[in-house]
Amino acid sequence: MSSQVRHADFVQSLERGLSVIRCFSRETPALTLSDIAERTGLTRAAARRFLITLRDLGYVESDDRLFSLRPRVLELGYSYLSSLPVWDVAKPHLEELAEHVRETTSASVLDGTDIVFVARVEARRIMSMTLGVGSRLPAWATAMGRVLLADLAPAALDTYFDQVSLEPFTPRTITDPKELRKVIGRARDQGWTLVDQEVEEGVRSLAVPIRTPDGKAEAALTVCSHAYRVSVQRVMDEFLPLVRQTSQRITAELARR
Repeated sequence: MSSQVRHADFVQSLERGLSVIRCFSRETPALTLSDIAERTGLTRAAARRFLITLRDLGYVESDDRLFSLRPRVLELGYSYLSSLPVWDVAKPHLEELAEHVRETTSASVLDGTDIVFVARVEARRIMSMTLGVGSRLPAWATAMGRVLLADLAPAALDTYFDQVSLEPFTPRTITDPKELRKVIGRARDQGWTLVDQEVEEGVRSLAVPIRTPDGKAEAALTVCSHAYRVSVQRVMDEFLPLVRQTSQRITAELARR
């Protein structure tokens, strides 16, 4: 459990219950009681009480020894997505863009030190890592993250870099803080950024911010393409104008709502 100082009204039992939900993943969809206790730092007795409560509420199911999540958990995430105007507005525009460029398109928001995918249209599977709505990646390493970080005030950006560990994903990953700040500064000036095989070998991502009518970068939009099939020149000449137009259409639709 976290050792940071908590507010006097902080409900630790809720934190622990949520930690039980979060310990399940695509890689570990079913876990034993011992697994869950180890992953959450809870005692077996405490983990069992939380699991029984979650089971009775319909969020968890179990057989003789394995526990897994039930579809009702999706309600928790959908409540957030349905309250996010950009998700509802962006999805059809992402689908149209993906159809036009024949590449994968995504939208994400900044959450702490990460980006979280809030919409994704998979035209072709080009990344070995499986990403979908709710997936997280470090903002500093990704195209969408960098255009969102570019919207932060200098003090907030300083705080961000104090909180992250810059570990490389590939030999191309920029991990020098000074260089990253230059890249983020260019993203701020030009309104877009390109990440070339820094998160995964063979994958290029072009991103622009999605702005609210008052100019705030509420989310980011990206097109991912295979580096060995789509040249940088094509990304700049063909994809960049389309991605910018898509972002502008989303902003215009947000203004009408």
